[in-house]
Amino acid sequence: MFIGHYAVGFGAKRIAPRASLGTLFLAAQFIDLLWPILVLMGIEHVRIDAGNTAMNPLDFYDYPISHSLLAVLVWGVVVAGLYYWRKRENVTAYILGGLVVSHWVLDFLTHRPDLLLVPGLDLRVGLGLWNHPLAELLVEGFLYVGGVIIYLRTTEAKDRTGRIALWSLILLLPAIWGLNFVSPPPPSDMAVAYSAIGAWLFVAWAYWVDRHRTARQPAG
Repeated sequence: MFIGHYAVGFGAKRIAPRASLGTLFLAAQFIDLLWPILVLMGIEHVRIDAGNTAMNPLDFYDYPISHSLLAVLVWGVVVAGLYYWRKRENVTAYILGGLVVSHWVLDFLTHRPDLLLVPGLDLRVGLGLWNHPLAELLVEGFLYVGGVIIYLRTTEAKDRTGRIALWSLILLLPAIWGLNFVSPPPPSDMAVAYSAIGAWLFVAWAYWVDRHRTARQPAG
């Protein structure tokens, strides 16, 4: 799952209008933003295994801190707590915590059984949608289109930047998603981690976009 997580961030703007799109992206992608840092630090591990699934050549064999269900629930509480501490908005804080957990739920759909429920307990789950390319493409594409439509109906551009920056982001994310399917396997686990760090760029980009957009006023 890649653009599906961003879809949730886009769509959440409807129920969390006070949160920047950047903050929504940060929450929805939080565990994937944390994961490459832990890999580069040698705390978590991944290996290249072409054929691991039909759509993904990575074997996520060791990532309990970022991707086990218990850890994700804790990270959700942390993100929600930090937002509430800064903004004193409890509803938005709850939504952000839910976005963190939504990442695990969507990963559960696509990953083969490699997601731990509890660190240290070798009980792994995953429905393996990555082994069914057409179904995965339809599910993730539908989520993305829906999330983008909700964001477009919830906000409007303040200026030209608010239009161009948004549409550039909307088009770039699925382009990268598509390239991942046709590119050869990465050369090493460190190459994977360094490229994954680039996801922080989309968070910054989303903050930029949202500063140039405002909530749509109800008709009439």
